[in-house]
Amino acid sequence: MLSFFKVNDPFRLIGVVIYLLLFGFVLLALFPFPITEPKLLWMVLGERLNQGYFMYQDVMDDTGPLSAGVFTAIHYFFGRNELIYDFLGRILVFLQILYWNTVLIRYRVFDENTYLPAIIMAALYHFSFDLLSLSPTLMGSTFLMLALGQLFSQTVLQKETSESTLLIGIYGGLATGFHLNFILFLPYIIFTGLAISGFSFRQLFLALVGFFLPILLILVFYFWNDGLEEALQVWPMVFTYEGYDYQPYLSWLIPGILPVLLAFFGFFVGSFFRGATINQQKQRQLIIIWLIFSALVFLLVKRQASYQLLIFIPGMTYMITQFFLHFKTGVLAKLSFFLLVLGLPAGGIAYWKARVETDQLYFVGTNSKEVFPEGSSIMVLGNDCSSYQQAPLGGPFLNYHLSKSYFSKEKTLEQKAQIFQKLTQQQPDFVLDKEGYFKKLLDDLPALKEYYQESSPGVFTVK
Repeated sequence: MLSFFKVNDPFRLIGVVIYLLLFGFVLLALFPFPITEPKLLWMVLGERLNQGYFMYQDVMDDTGPLSAGVFTAIHYFFGRNELIYDFLGRILVFLQILYWNTVLIRYRVFDENTYLPAIIMAALYHFSFDLLSLSPTLMGSTFLMLALGQLFSQTVLQKETSESTLLIGIYGGLATGFHLNFILFLPYIIFTGLAISGFSFRQLFLALVGFFLPILLILVFYFWNDGLEEALQVWPMVFTYEGYDYQPYLSWLIPGILPVLLAFFGFFVGSFFRGATINQQKQRQLIIIWLIFSALVFLLVKRQASYQLLIFIPGMTYMITQFFLHFKTGVLAKLSFFLLVLGLPAGGIAYWKARVETDQLYFVGTNSKEVFPEGSSIMVLGNDCSSYQQAPLGGPFLNYHLSKSYFSKEKTLEQKAQIFQKLTQQQPDFVLDKEGYFKKLLDDLPALKEYYQESSPGVFTVK
């Protein structure tokens, strides 16, 4: 199998497609996982925005505006269909694999052209089941990868190219629109552009203009829909509210120890035992700095879950490919390749299946403790969002952790009036308030007591 993908033949991509289809069938048909809390909330978000409400203005959540638009379109065409997220995610994964392998061949990143990166990258996506499903991180990382590809082009072009530098910025801005935390890659673009690609002032200016152009267009959209003030309130909070871990960090080390070791040895042999051209040295520097920034972004992301590890995959693919190109034959290479391509997906399925009961915050239970009349809308202020499986969102507060931070801050009379207006206009039929934040809000806004009453401990119903 190792020798099969080493050949420079585009038809080897058929093997990658078969690989994705095979493990897709295993994951979705034979060993399905419960729905995760982030995916459920994205589905609820798309459903709510389809009702004519606007992101940030009417719904408080930290999802990027472009991702929110995609989830809205998915719900419009398919409703709450979890399978669509898995299907679209795998299409996007294959496109990323195709693009990244093409970049590595086009810009002579390795001494030999090979389709090893394609199958290695496909294996890395099977580290965890949720890496393959559609998410803001997956959509945003697609555009970051496009930006990285343009940076690679700068290492081989011998003249200043306005188009390439502008595209670097545009792709970075679009990635931020899908996943707001990716704005932290702006310093990466600036630093690598100046230090490695040798940007002139004109090129740097074009990259910055390209980066902020999509963001500016998003802000114009909210301005025309009278939601700019709310968007500017929520965006800074995305980076400051208290983060929460769906899974402990050590839980990722167990299934990830093999690819991490292979990447480490690949970096070692690529740096000390293999010669490299000046362009290849620049490309290696781009990857190393990419991995450093990926780690910084990952540590600052508030929703800590395995799908956030997507941003490491291009760099890890590069490093691991170095390992297999150095150890071309022998038992070590064949055994390592077998363990990576077949052992990592199989071990990942078994490992995450065993953690379903442990990671109860991440995997949503099928049975909610509350029962609601048909057609009711709810708003959950607590860690358990399983009730959204039987009733749609009916209020402005979707992301509980972000909302909790919003509630804890001192508010002006205008902001209190905005909260009152949102709750009275949207009026969820039930509010599940297990932490007491809604009860405190009723004390701060006594006029709301005319609309809601506590029917049971922690449950408020509209009068």
